[in-house]
This record gives sequence, structure tokens and C-alpha cells, in this order.
Amino acid sequence: MQSLVHLVVLLILLGILISLGSALYHLTRGPSDADSSKMVRALAIRVGLSLALFFLLMLAWYAGLIQPHGLQPR
Repeated sequence: MQSLVHLVVLLILLGILISLGSALYHLTRGPSDADSSKMVRALAIRVGLSLALFFLLMLAWYAGLIQPHGLQPR
């Protein structure tokens, strides 16, 4: 079950990176209204995925599927 959580987190992070890349592509293409709306949509998807990732991590922590760990001095 823990590896499933790790896989989902990695997939969401990949989706966030793809969305950021898409927004960057539409930003650099030029001042077109269609590109502006596509860029805004890509950034909105990124925000949604980031929120989903945050809530997934909080839910997995609450359910005991993941454990936070601190930095341990040597």
C-alpha cells in the first residue's frame, strides 16, 4: 500500500511538471488570446494538482500510510 502512495505522488508530481511545461510553452509562443487562455488553464490545472497532492499527503499521513521523519543530527 505504501508503494501505491509513492506511485500516486510521483504521478501527480509528473502531472504538475507537464502542466508547468505546457504553460511555459504557451507563454513563449506570443501574445495570442488562444495561447493566453491555454496558459491560464494549464496553470489552473497545476494549482489543482498541487492541492490534490497536499490533501493526498495529509490523508495518507492521517491514515498511517506514511510517516514523517525529522533530520537526525549525527
